Amino acid sequence: MALKCGIVGLPNVGKSTLFNCLSNAKAQAANFPFCTIEPNVGIITVPDERLNKLSELVKPQAILPTTVEIVDIAGLVKGASKGEGLGNKFLANIRECNAILHVLRCFDDDNVIHVDGNVNPVRDKEIIDTELQLKDLEAVETKLKKFEKAAKTGNDKEAVKTYNTLLRIKETLESGQSARACKLEDSELPYVADLHMLTIKPVMYVCNVDEASAKTGNKHVDAVKESVKGEGSEILVITAQMESEIASLETYEEKQMFLAEMGLDEPGVNKLIKQAYSLLHLQTYFTAGVKEVRAWTIEKGMTAPQAAGVIHTDFEKGFIRAEVIGYNDYITYGSENACKEVGKLRVEGKEYVVADGDVMHFRFNV
Repeated sequence: MALKCGIVGLPNVGKSTLFNCLSNAKAQAANFPFCTIEPNVGIITVPDERLNKLSELVKPQAILPTTVEIVDIAGLVKGASKGEGLGNKFLANIRECNAILHVLRCFDDDNVIHVDGNVNPVRDKEIIDTELQLKDLEAVETKLKKFEKAAKTGNDKEAVKTYNTLLRIKETLESGQSARACKLEDSELPYVADLHMLTIKPVMYVCNVDEASAKTGNKHVDAVKESVKGEGSEILVITAQMESEIASLETYEEKQMFLAEMGLDEPGVNKLIKQAYSLLHLQTYFTAGVKEVRAWTIEKGMTAPQAAGVIHTDFEKGFIRAEVIGYNDYITYGSENACKEVGKLRVEGKEYVVADGDVMHFRFNV
């Protein structure tokens, strides 16, 4: 399952520096606006200690982690919804992403130019929110006009439901809130799916702070937290410059020593990827054999046949059963055979909902 996150933010807030930490792709990072014009794309592995532990036990020929696609999208300015700056291209790139990583500058440094003259992350957030909301409002109003006549006659129930859903979103957007604040029911989502709304996507606010604020945050972070209360979004505090230094270290031992000196338990970019998973309601299951130990990404709540379908559609079509070992049981007993002997290998059918960390083997017939 492909996961695509777009890094957005005003020019010069640290987006490209963060992207460089996340990816081997090297976006140009410089002290001037519009440094990134075309979206840079990087494929990064999802850090998962469980994959390493399973591999130590199985000793496979190959280890295959799951991946995330990160897109560094060009900076945005006021008026983007009207095509100002790189607006139209920026907005088109966001539409293709599953989630938005919104980088906010939460550090003071007179040597780094701010596009609006001073540091105010809440204002910066609102600038981008407004541009995205205006673009969504334009799309909603266009579709409302198409359904208005049919909705008013009341003969077409689906048209009425579509119109009412759109009306709710319109009122939300006009109040200065994003579409996600509507908290639509699953049954309502199909009525707006074709709009690919920008502000309905889940968002994580990445507060880029100075090194001294890496553990505790600062007044700018506090202001951001207050401004997003009730929004249902995630917040992550990170120091992009420090993450860049960690990423440049060659060995695992060097990175761990650096983290220990800073009083941190893991790189901030690892936390970012894990939180992005949580934001999108995703989880991981594993397949483990001598040829490979592999992590697979699925949506929370998926059944065994649906999880099998992530490997290949034939697995889902011809699903017979799944042989399942819980991750903790596998680690405790050390092998598939040992788990079988103590009754920790379960046979599950089509109704089984996959748990995070399950080690699975599928039986199918096509």
